[in-house]
Amino acid sequence: MSDSGKVDLYSLSPQDTIPYMENYHFPPYITLAHTFNAPKGWHIPTRYLKHYALQYVAAGAADYEIGGRVYRTVKGDIVVHRPQESNSIYTIEGQPYVCVSLLFHFGASEFPFEALFAHGHYCGNYADHPVDRLLTQLVTHYQQPGLENLMICQGLLLQVLAHLSQGKQEQAPSGKQHPGKAKIILVKNYIHEHFNRTIQFEELEAVAALSRSYMIPLFRNTFGLSPMQYQIWLRVKAAKELAIQTELSVSEIADRVGYADVHAFGKMFKKKTGHSLTDYCATMTTGVGKLDRSRGSY
Repeated sequence: MSDSGKVDLYSLSPQDTIPYMENYHFPPYITLAHTFNAPKGWHIPTRYLKHYALQYVAAGAADYEIGGRVYRTVKGDIVVHRPQESNSIYTIEGQPYVCVSLLFHFGASEFPFEALFAHGHYCGNYADHPVDRLLTQLVTHYQQPGLENLMICQGLLLQVLAHLSQGKQEQAPSGKQHPGKAKIILVKNYIHEHFNRTIQFEELEAVAALSRSYMIPLFRNTFGLSPMQYQIWLRVKAAKELAIQTELSVSEIADRVGYADVHAFGKMFKKKTGHSLTDYCATMTTGVGKLDRSRGSY
């Protein structure tokens, strides 16, 4: 679509992409638009993109972490996030994952993200919605050369953003914030700080000053997982990152993420990912995951 040659535009700062996008005469500047079918066990660890990102789950499911919040997404779900906002993606055992990924920016023009999306990331479910068709058309035209296709892509992206903004406004709750929302964030932060040790529900009840029966559904509605599921998710995420980024043994990684019994850790890891940690490391070092990331796949 652009004159970028082999340059990965999404790896550049917005301003640095402009010389490679000679056919663009006005924003939005689209630096990536494709459909990606994830291989088994694929994931992207925490990263910081330089452009705005939109992820549409075309099939299957995946866990997204954006800005410290976990979203369990299924077919039809859309999430968006800002430049330099921490994000990661993890596939789910036994589930396929196919997504449409868009990266874009507005050059020197300011994009009113906060006004359009009210500080949110999850936009809603758009399966069998016009947005599904618009995204398919956008990816198709993005693969075609010519100014006409480029302008069609820009128009389609703006239509998608308008639909998502309208959807957020329709879904936005009226009145004041849920009275337990601030307390449930305290619970999440507490789990994050202490994920590598056993956490008792009594501790969480004390942190939030909420009963267990009230806290668990509120936490699930807010973050997409129960408190204990969130702790396990953090442990798996940390174990994967330690396995890739360090030379620690499996038993040392197990200890770092809160398991004194390496066999219990192994069973948990395989149940959640479909692989042993050793097999996971072998898969990553043979290039499956690294190749996908180097190509910008999502």
